[in-house]
Amino acid sequence: MIYNKNEKFTNYDIKDYDIKQGNLKEVINQMSKTGGFESVNLTDGITTLKKMIAEPNCTKFLSFVGAIISTGLRGIIKDMIKKNMFDCIITTCGSLDHDIARSFGNYCSGDLNMDDAFLKKKNIHRLGNVFIPVENYGPLIETKIQEYISEFYKLNRQFASYEFIDYIGSKLGETSFLYWAHKNKIPVIVPGIVDGAVGSQIWLFYQNHKDMFLDILKDQTKISDIVFEAKKTGALMLGGGISKHHTLWWNQFRDGLDYAVYITTANAWDGSLSGAEVKEAISWNKVKPEARQFTIHGEITTLLPFIYSAI
Repeated sequence: MIYNKNEKFTNYDIKDYDIKQGNLKEVINQMSKTGGFESVNLTDGITTLKKMIAEPNCTKFLSFVGAIISTGLRGIIKDMIKKNMFDCIITTCGSLDHDIARSFGNYCSGDLNMDDAFLKKKNIHRLGNVFIPVENYGPLIETKIQEYISEFYKLNRQFASYEFIDYIGSKLGETSFLYWAHKNKIPVIVPGIVDGAVGSQIWLFYQNHKDMFLDILKDQTKISDIVFEAKKTGALMLGGGISKHHTLWWNQFRDGLDYAVYITTANAWDGSLSGAEVKEAISWNKVKPEARQFTIHGEITTLLPFIYSAI
């Protein structure tokens, strides 16, 4: 492209960092003027999130992958929900699993290079560099979910996933993001409810209670009502997969999101949904052409603490 010499097509003069003291706010302010590739994307995303959260007529979605709940990032997810920053949560069954497990047991920091055969002998699951004692996962979740589903079954024989998830939240403590979603009446939608330990336990209970009916279409009606009643919508999407896709999918029916910030480590060249930058969703009517939208390439547990601190 050839530019007229009098035409303004640049944003600002690039400035060097001048960090005198460990002031996070000042570092982030300086990032926006450094021309530093992803650092500028990061600050643009932060600016968008601030505007989205402050928008009174905007219904805000938070979607995230389950693995991050196995880490200390669970505390930030919990805080954002506690502070009512979002109106609807879309996530995976793994998020439920880890939230329940960590409400009653501990996970440990480990090493990506450990011998997995050795860990198996020690009854330890490895999730990246997070070590999960077997007794703090499967057996614990089985005990808790069988207790909760038995109680809930006495009250409701036919129910949506989000209704049972809300009940689970009512049984957990204040460290749990599900507890605060229950407390603040924020629906938690898990489209792949059977893809995890909680879903498996629901199925197991069903084997002896065939009059129980898990109505997943009622979950779709819930999210449909949220979308169609919204004047504007925005989303923070942490990782891809089913939670990201479900967030985008339903917003196409109102001509797309008005705000969209997506964090991913995936690449676009293989055609994956996780790798697709959020701007690709414009062509699918899932994000508005005029929307404030940014894709930040980076690892969520590294970036989200800085983003949350800034917003």
